[in-house]
Amino acid sequence: MNSAGAAWRIRAEIDHDALRHNAAVVRAAIGDQPGIIAVVKAGGYGHGGPEVAKTLARYAAQFGVATLDEARAVRAAVPQKDILLLSPCLPGEREAAVEEGFIPVVSGTAEARAYARLAQDEPVRIHLCIDTGMGRLGVWQEEAIKTAQEIAAIDGIEVESVSTHLPVADSDPDFTAQELAAWDQLAAQLRPILPGAKFHALNSAASLERPQHAADRVRPGLALYGISPLPAFQKLLQPVMTLKTRISLVRDVGAGRGISYGRDFITRKAMRIATLAMGYADGYPRQTSNQGAHVLIRGKRCPILGRITMDQFMVDVSDLPRDVAPGEEVVLFGKQGDEEITVGEVASWAGTITWDILTRLGKRVVTEHLNRR
Repeated sequence: MNSAGAAWRIRAEIDHDALRHNAAVVRAAIGDQPGIIAVVKAGGYGHGGPEVAKTLARYAAQFGVATLDEARAVRAAVPQKDILLLSPCLPGEREAAVEEGFIPVVSGTAEARAYARLAQDEPVRIHLCIDTGMGRLGVWQEEAIKTAQEIAAIDGIEVESVSTHLPVADSDPDFTAQELAAWDQLAAQLRPILPGAKFHALNSAASLERPQHAADRVRPGLALYGISPLPAFQKLLQPVMTLKTRISLVRDVGAGRGISYGRDFITRKAMRIATLAMGYADGYPRQTSNQGAHVLIRGKRCPILGRITMDQFMVDVSDLPRDVAPGEEVVLFGKQGDEEITVGEVASWAGTITWDILTRLGKRVVTEHLNRR
């Protein structure tokens, strides 16, 4: 996303006071001892990875990213912090990851040996992932003890940390409870094999709901940005991003007029319709079309009409004062006046998840960082 400017058509406002508040909430939940691995992948969930990292540096022991390029960008912002690569490096990226001092994730003995061959004066620090139910990466939990013993015997390797990932912490409490109980037992067996390694399993949902399993570190992502995967904890958090666009045109439209592609919406009476300067190319999901979605104008909910197009979409402003005009701010999600549209509402209209909404913003979105210090 571009830097902020005086003139903008679409703007994401990032409130760093809210970011600090949310980090403090996570810290209060887990207590004083566990370290926080702040997950700032995907450009800080669309909020600006390096900028977010600077603010979170006082709270975070480490940062987690997905790619080598993300790691480099965050390293430039917080050079004093360790950075975990949470997704596997491609074979051609391994040498650079080692040379630049990042901590790559490994899923087995062969991968660990590949990194050991790149060791120079000091061992290569790696992060061993155990698969306890996610099915995405990591050594299967049934093979974890054997694999840990094999890796511990490899010269040139230091297992900096060991983790698992919870696939249903926000949706299946019974499975998650069983998974964490098994993980705690496995971690106890692994600690003597990998002395000095830090253990972590908890994502945002589990950090808030199950802090007794925090172990050495936790890995919050979404909660830092003010959205709880578990509704019961939302009241503790403050959303960090407000997404805005502007009215580009206002027209009076008679009855029987089709609005947008496909003529899915036909006016049944005379209406006053505003065209907005944002579309699906900018990240507002096309899937919200004809799903009862709203935006905020002058603190009032205004229904979206017809289909979202690439660069624009239309809303009903018939109930607003006649002086509504081009250039006025429109809130896609966030607060305006006494009303609020949440990211969760937009995700629900689109049939997707909040993570998807936050990370899909396009290059035409201007970002303004507020309350940085």
